[in-house]
Amino acid sequence: MTLPGNNPPLSTTDFTAFDQGNSSPKHVRVSTWNLPSSSHLAKECDIPLAAVFQPFADLDPREESIPVVDCGDTGPPRCEECRAYINPWCAWTAGGCRWKCNLCGHETQVLPDYFCNLDANLMRIDLPNRPELNKGTVDFVVSGREYWAPPPLPRMSSSYFSIDPPSSQAREPKSLNCFFAFDVSLEAIRTGFLKSACDVLRDLLYGGTSLDETQSEQSFPRGSQLAILTYDTSLHFYDLSPASSLASMIVVSDLEDVFIPLREGLFVDPWKSRTAIEGLLRALPERYLDTVIDNAALGGALLAGLASLAGRGGHIIVFQSVLPAIGPGALELPSDQVSLYGTDKERTMFLPRHQTWRDIAEECSEEGIGVSMFLGMSKPIDIGSIGIVSSTTGGELFFHPRFNPARDQHVLTSQLRRLLTRTTVYNCLLRVRCSNGLRISNYYGNFHERSVSNLDIGILDSDKAISVHIEHSRKLDAREYAFLQCAVLHTTPDGQRRVRTCNLALQVADLAANVFRYADMDAVVCHLARESMSKLTSRRMAHIREELTDRCSSILLGYRRNCAAATAVSQLIIPEAFRALPVFTLAITKCKPLKGRNVSADVRNYHAQKILSMSVRATMQHLYPRLLALHDLADDIALPDPATGQMSFPSLMRDSHTYMEAHGVYLIDNEDLMIFWVGSSVSPQLLLDLFDVDDLLALDPNTIQLPVLDTRLSTQVRNILTHRYVQRGRTPKMLLVRQNMDGTEIEFSDMLVEDQNNAAMSYLDFLCLIHKQINAVLTNGESLSGGPSLRGSPW
Repeated sequence: MTLPGNNPPLSTTDFTAFDQGNSSPKHVRVSTWNLPSSSHLAKECDIPLAAVFQPFADLDPREESIPVVDCGDTGPPRCEECRAYINPWCAWTAGGCRWKCNLCGHETQVLPDYFCNLDANLMRIDLPNRPELNKGTVDFVVSGREYWAPPPLPRMSSSYFSIDPPSSQAREPKSLNCFFAFDVSLEAIRTGFLKSACDVLRDLLYGGTSLDETQSEQSFPRGSQLAILTYDTSLHFYDLSPASSLASMIVVSDLEDVFIPLREGLFVDPWKSRTAIEGLLRALPERYLDTVIDNAALGGALLAGLASLAGRGGHIIVFQSVLPAIGPGALELPSDQVSLYGTDKERTMFLPRHQTWRDIAEECSEEGIGVSMFLGMSKPIDIGSIGIVSSTTGGELFFHPRFNPARDQHVLTSQLRRLLTRTTVYNCLLRVRCSNGLRISNYYGNFHERSVSNLDIGILDSDKAISVHIEHSRKLDAREYAFLQCAVLHTTPDGQRRVRTCNLALQVADLAANVFRYADMDAVVCHLARESMSKLTSRRMAHIREELTDRCSSILLGYRRNCAAATAVSQLIIPEAFRALPVFTLAITKCKPLKGRNVSADVRNYHAQKILSMSVRATMQHLYPRLLALHDLADDIALPDPATGQMSFPSLMRDSHTYMEAHGVYLIDNEDLMIFWVGSSVSPQLLLDLFDVDDLLALDPNTIQLPVLDTRLSTQVRNILTHRYVQRGRTPKMLLVRQNMDGTEIEFSDMLVEDQNNAAMSYLDFLCLIHKQINAVLTNGESLSGGPSLRGSPW
């Protein structure tokens, strides 16, 4: 039930939501479900006021689908003052002739074809038949030209050559087109990345057999068209017209003035041109087998995709293997970055080293184009520069360092299938509106902020989330609700223009106790993580880590002062809603973008961009990985119940070696990497039941998937993995490590957040530091920043 006044389930639990006028917590979560009534109370509590929106989140099959409302040519009713969309929290006046906006209070005249009489409760008689007046999350169909995607802002010069003048008209909604670009340089051939990419795309287009001998289904959306480009030091376009069974190639060598050499045959229906596309994808790895070109003009390929999709929008999917050292935005290998740590130049690792990449990103976003990149490199590729194109357009990065087809191809298949099959919309314009007394101060996520209030997003999918920071503009009335509305104007893959609205009504509290009682730790942690990632371009990492510690202490101090002032100063008091906040704060400081130990700039940038766009659930499970003891599974766990057919799944462990045993087998999973850890004293029977070997030395550390065995343990573990696959829709990378034998064990130990690792303190030491800071403030009146003894700590 989503009515105000309830605490929602944790984001990491499986739950079914019933929309009663408030959007499901899967679509929106706020840092506290009882907003403080004033800025003074908000400052006293020190809980950051934030909301995380995931408008296209996947729903449980048992939940109702999002209703689609078509209000005809006039479009959905909107407030004349603030332009908010009608929703369940609006009031009806003048016998149903006017409706009062719940955000600004303005009364708007009801159009004649939308009018309906009111009952004795001043509710419309047709209320049960109006989803937009019952449901918090609704899709409005908008067919008017005023809702078409706006044209990009005029530029002094175009980044590509076109015989057509720049359009000043809004873009007519059309079906989603995909532009695939393949790096065919020497590195892509040597590592097998090109062959793997071509094989995976062919199988997903037309079906094929995966590594586990199961038949894969076609995954490309029906009605969409695709184009294929290959590139090295020149661009190779292909005419895929269905009239010909062979794809003819057209080479463009000028990388400074990129242009499209053909109009017909570039974008085709993959079903009508199946013969040409299959033949091309099979031939590409062989065609470039003897290449000696070791460079690839990624900037030129992106401009080619931009030129071909300009005026309609779409999705560019790139497979890149080398640092782009030629063409637009040419980069050089970065200098020694270790010397940058701890200096003011540290933030340059997170900034593009060439303005061209930022220009391409902004132009793609304004044209409604999203860019996703699969990176399979053996050397640094400068994600800080090229990654801004994906992050600004709403796309995604897929990171495969030292790509090995035998190890990584099944993961690549899973990622590309998820990319093509998940709910994806494009040409997006997002805006969050608040009721009177509140305002949005900051946005966090992957987008292009064209104006103060509107966000341009090339593509937006079901795995992406946007968060906002909220501030008071005046005092709120505790007798009334506060409201938020997120509206995403978008084009569906089949070419229909819609607006998805997510509405939320929140109670207002005058007491700090109520603010803390209804606090949502998951939303707070997600906001702190995103805020920290956004500061990497302007602050030192050490300072960000210190600020995180202070933020954690200030929240606990706010509770201590306002809700538990009578307790002894020597006690550390943690509120129920924030009982795990210290460990998650410590986890943020230990994540790869912020960890103190030497980590390559590419790894830092990849994870920073990933955290900025993650959903709340994925963020929590990434920061504090799920650890499970496989040798301790009960006999009936993760197996179908004979009576109901339902499965119950095991409880998780704390992330610390203190709770582990040398004779056990453990599984840890942080959404990006899954590791099986096998203790040195493990039972041979356990190995036989799970891995089909009875000797630890015979266990292959290069195993990429569990064998299918007819044992209870094997069935239980495979059921657990299948359940997690269904939750996230893809397969993460898998490692198998043996205690004190494999070097990759360092990855496992780094995931144990509560231990002393990642150049940071243990959870126990961190709690002591938090306690010292709070104690110093309460006893001596010091600030939370503390003195040199805390700031200069060896941790």
